Amino acid sequence: MQKWGQQHMERKKVLIVDDEAMIREAVSFYLEKKGFQAFSTENGLDALAIFRKENIDFVILDLMLPDLSGEEVCMKLRQTSRVPILMLTAKTMEEDQSNGLQIGADDYMTKPFSLKLLYARMETILRRVEEKPGTLADKFSWNHGGLEMDLEKKTVIKNGEAIGLTPIEWKLFSALAKYPQKIYTRDELINIAFDPEFDGYDRVIDTHIKNLRKKIEDDPKNSVYIRTVHGLGYKFGGDKV
Repeated sequence: MQKWGQQHMERKKVLIVDDEAMIREAVSFYLEKKGFQAFSTENGLDALAIFRKENIDFVILDLMLPDLSGEEVCMKLRQTSRVPILMLTAKTMEEDQSNGLQIGADDYMTKPFSLKLLYARMETILRRVEEKPGTLADKFSWNHGGLEMDLEKKTVIKNGEAIGLTPIEWKLFSALAKYPQKIYTRDELINIAFDPEFDGYDRVIDTHIKNLRKKIEDDPKNSVYIRTVHGLGYKFGGDKV
C-alpha cells in the first residue's frame, strides 16, 4: 500500500505552537525534510495571527502556552476551521486528554515523543481528511432537506419555510451544526454567542437552547438536532444528507 508520503504532502503548511524552542526547532527541521513548509511560534496569539495570514494545512499545538492555553487556541480555530489539530501535552490524566478531543482536536500525543511517531500520527490524520482543511461547506442539509442551513446567507429553512433566528440563536446553531462530533460546554457556547465582557450565568445558554429547539425541532422535548450531553453540555445530532 502506498504511504501518504512526501509527494502527497509536498509544501503543505504546518504550524507548530510550543513554548519550548528545542521542540519547535526539532519538529520544524524534521517536517521540512519531509516536505512541509513549517511555521512556528511560542504563544497562542501569534499562532492565531499566523493561521489567519497563511493557508495552514495542519496544526501541532501544545497545551501549555504562556498566554492563551492550547485549549483556547483550539476552540478559537474550531469556530471557523476544520484544519487538522494534533495536540501535544505533558498532561497524562485521561480526563485532560479526553477534553482535548472534545473541544475539537483530532488526536493528541504526550511528551516526550519521537519525531517518527509524530509524523506517523500526522499521516494518519491527513489520510482521514476528505476536504480541504481550513474551509467549511457553505450549505448543510439534514433529514432529506427537512432542515437546511446556509452559512453565507445566514438562513435556516425548515420544511420549505424560513425560520427567524436571533443573532445569538444563529451563533449557537451554526457552531453546533458545523461540528456535529464536538461536545460544547456552556462556557464555550457563551464565548461563541456573547461579547467577551459578558458577566452572566452560564445557565443563560439553556434558555437560548430551549428557544432554539422550539424553532427547529418537531418535538422540542425529544430533540433530534440539538442534544443534551448530561454533565458536559450540548452537541448536534442531526443526520446530514
